[in-house]
Amino acid sequence: MKVVQFTIPVPKESTVVVQESILPHYYNHLHRHREVQIEWVMEGSGILIAGNYMQRFESGEVYIIGPNQSHIFKSDESYFSGTEQKQIHSVSIFFDPAHLSQNILSLPEMTGIRRFVNGLHNGFQIAGQESDIIKKSIMEVMQTKESQRIASFISLLHHFTTTRDLKPLATSSSEHRISEVEGIRMDRIFQYLVSHYKKHITLAEISEIASLTPQAFCRYFKKHTDKTFIGFLNEVRINEACKIILSGKFEGFSDVSYQTGFDNVTNFNRVFKKTTGLSPREYQKGFIEGLG
Repeated sequence: MKVVQFTIPVPKESTVVVQESILPHYYNHLHRHREVQIEWVMEGSGILIAGNYMQRFESGEVYIIGPNQSHIFKSDESYFSGTEQKQIHSVSIFFDPAHLSQNILSLPEMTGIRRFVNGLHNGFQIAGQESDIIKKSIMEVMQTKESQRIASFISLLHHFTTTRDLKPLATSSSEHRISEVEGIRMDRIFQYLVSHYKKHITLAEISEIASLTPQAFCRYFKKHTDKTFIGFLNEVRINEACKIILSGKFEGFSDVSYQTGFDNVTNFNRVFKKTTGLSPREYQKGFIEGLG
């Protein structure tokens, strides 16, 4: 889909819309909408791209996508293979921050919540133990109706303002100004990179996908992501490497290196530590110790 205004089915008589989805996979293209999206990934995994931010998402995580923030929850390849019976299960809450600010949040008692809502442009992940409180509040919003839903929703927003476990997503708001043509191009680029990261992707190859010269592509990609093409590609690869290491389904780190598109294990080890702050072995050890 183009990165244009994606219309959320928000009834005119509703301030807050809740959607529970059970689908084969997440919507597969970069998109945006004027509504803030609170997303509880009850079941599912893949890569989240939001503005210039990217990381793996896993079951149980909660995210806030800012208004007009282009994003994609890119489900893992296994959700599209047809060989595994996999699905995503999510609860999404949508609200228009402008509409909310003109009405409920205009009350003097709502100053703290209004300040929080006005600062959501780059989005957040709710991390740590406080995500359990947030999930409980989301469930209350989903299970209530009409005035009780509004009360539960205000309570949810209050929890957001008091939690200290908010991890910012994007670090730049420049992507909000992306045009329709640029959005289509960025979607093509992202789709190609996350689908072909296992192979050697040359600058000439990805530039052709973007219909730009190599020099123009480098400037374009940096402008819209604040990252180099190689840096972004390596992030995709390391995210996938982390998934493989945590699964335990590999024969050695050279095997992980090969599966994720690195030309040799030395380069893989270097990029892995630069990206995560840990060597692959330290990363694996930390996970095993965490289970103990």
